[in-house]
Amino acid sequence: MPPTSSRSRSARRPKAPANARPWDDPTLAPVVLVRGPEGLLAERAVDGVVELARARDPEVEKVELEAAAYVGGELTVAASPSLFGEAKVVVVRGAEACTEDLVADVVDYVAAPDPEGVVVVVHAGGNRGKRMLDAILASGAPVLQCDAIGRDADKVAFVSGELRAARRRAEPAAVRALVDALGNDLRELASACAQLVADTTGTIGEATVDRYYGGRVEATGFKVADAAVAGDAGSAVALLRHALDTGADPVPVVAALALRLRTLARVAAIRGGATTAREQGLQDWQVRNANRDLARWTPEGLAAAIGAVAQADADVKGGGRDPVYAVEKAVLTIARARSVR
Repeated sequence: MPPTSSRSRSARRPKAPANARPWDDPTLAPVVLVRGPEGLLAERAVDGVVELARARDPEVEKVELEAAAYVGGELTVAASPSLFGEAKVVVVRGAEACTEDLVADVVDYVAAPDPEGVVVVVHAGGNRGKRMLDAILASGAPVLQCDAIGRDADKVAFVSGELRAARRRAEPAAVRALVDALGNDLRELASACAQLVADTTGTIGEATVDRYYGGRVEATGFKVADAAVAGDAGSAVALLRHALDTGADPVPVVAALALRLRTLARVAAIRGGATTAREQGLQDWQVRNANRDLARWTPEGLAAAIGAVAQADADVKGGGRDPVYAVEKAVLTIARARSVR
């Protein structure tokens, strides 16, 4: 492995501010920034701050402001103590679409905040309101990070965390099945975890997840990808057609195929000593599963499969006339490439 590879990867990641903390580790301060594109996590981060404020003072008043419709002076009025002196928590939502009035008022407020109150600015990302963000960061205010959960491993960790918080155990295969079924929507994942906790007892197994969400599992691109990588062309095509017939779009199906093959390629690199599982961000179970699959793949077959998915990706995004044909062709190519010796 080239010695600079890990450094080059980290250099591409946006640097978190020194005062950053996870979304689920809220704290009280005169100003708190909730930052990141994952809406569910941002809502939970705000709720966490409000709960802390109410634990400190049960009479605290919560006031909400919408950044896109903000008019100058609203923050001053909202953050001022009430007639009876109760402290306030002011939540400014949608700051990524802020008005210039909000930017000016937040910059002024950060310079001399009310130490008894809490102002929470929620910003989903982007450069709008940069002067406001810079002022908040420079003040040393805590930043609750709500980064997007896009990687498969992060979704598995999210589900595990949800169940752990509810003091419930789940088999790894059950967690995997739940992510396969609902992994495109974090809110659905959270809702499914809550439903399973409420409706079942004991350790949550794969059979339980299949009973609740089996139809969704079978219709996802990940099931199609699993069958194709296993060389089962018939099942892969049947699952694909079922998925498309029930409303699945070819684009995410191709994305699932690409993700599955990239995992195989990354684990092949690990086996060759070019990198490590930790550097690739892979969980132990992902490496084990991929190693099992790789026993029936050759480098040439894997290259052919990856090439077929790259072509399908271009076709389903406008480069071809028939997206359905493009993804079906890719699935068949993958299944057949597994047998290449």
